Amino acid sequence: MKNKRKYTWLDIGIIVLLFVLVFAADRFLPSYDIKAKVLQKGAVFALIAVSMNLLNGFTGLFSLGQAGFMLLGAYTYAIFTIPVADRVSVYKYYTTTAADGTTLGGLVQFTLPVFVAILLAGAVAALFAFLIGLPVLRLKSDYLAIATLGFAEILRALCQWKGLGVLTNGSNQLRMYPTFKGIMPYFLVSAVCIAIIALLIHSTYGRAFKAIRDDEVAAEAMGINLTKHKMISFVTSSFFAGIGGALFAMYQNTIQAKPFTTTLTYEILLIVVIGGIGSLSGSVIASFLYIACSEWWMRFLDTDGVIPGVTRNGFRLVVFSAVIMVIVLFFRRGIMGDKEFSTARIARFAASHKKNKKEAAK
Repeated sequence: MKNKRKYTWLDIGIIVLLFVLVFAADRFLPSYDIKAKVLQKGAVFALIAVSMNLLNGFTGLFSLGQAGFMLLGAYTYAIFTIPVADRVSVYKYYTTTAADGTTLGGLVQFTLPVFVAILLAGAVAALFAFLIGLPVLRLKSDYLAIATLGFAEILRALCQWKGLGVLTNGSNQLRMYPTFKGIMPYFLVSAVCIAIIALLIHSTYGRAFKAIRDDEVAAEAMGINLTKHKMISFVTSSFFAGIGGALFAMYQNTIQAKPFTTTLTYEILLIVVIGGIGSLSGSVIASFLYIACSEWWMRFLDTDGVIPGVTRNGFRLVVFSAVIMVIVLFFRRGIMGDKEFSTARIARFAASHKKNKKEAAK
């Protein structure tokens, strides 16, 4: 009991130390610095990957609609936070004239506070998830994946449709909305959301999700309402994906539907697989490693002349793909598997390794 308490305090100490380091980076790194950008995007992708892991890893529902829910969150945040005075400039192709002759840009003519808009972004994504989930969650495995993937693609096409231009600005960018400055706000919002997901997973609902993942027939026999719990998982995952989309819109500074393709969903799924399906800490660790590798550590490979006749623009993507293949081959269950990071686990692993070494020496 004493050792358990000691390791709990060590875990808390590590988390505090990480936030101290992030605070220091926030103070001393310029906003345009590549390291600051990696930390910001890593925090955003960590939240989105954890939200996807809640559905795919802990509930066993194979959904590929994450990009669609991110798009809903991003557009909701941008639409409701653009200052009224700037809407004519943003919606310059979709202006209307008021009764007094004033030119109005777009349909929405009011502005919400930033954090209210972030919550609304999650709520809109959750609402769509509920409506889509009613028919879609009756499907299983690949059929569910195809249905959610189709939903995301339809949503992306609708956002670029001229008929909705007064709301979404058609295929044009939404811009001039408020964004977070520095690194710390991204970390704080992501950390709070991930903590809420962790609490949910360790609750009775979380145990029901895992039971459904392991065996639906046995779970139903135990009295678990499959439809209800699948819907809760799907809506919750989408809510936090919507918040992640709002953070992604802030990170990008401008937003349009083009980046929210199936490739983005596959990218998030890849992070989940690398981190470990069924591990929250694995998803967080993999997010930062993935973003750092793809956008910072390997950037030098895009420079001509590093390896004459070999390195050139885009070469880092080739190397990065090879690295991912190696990770998937040698870490079949991901970095963390279905375990969570803790100092107690590291201590047990070290003790076990030391014991095996002694036995081998005998």
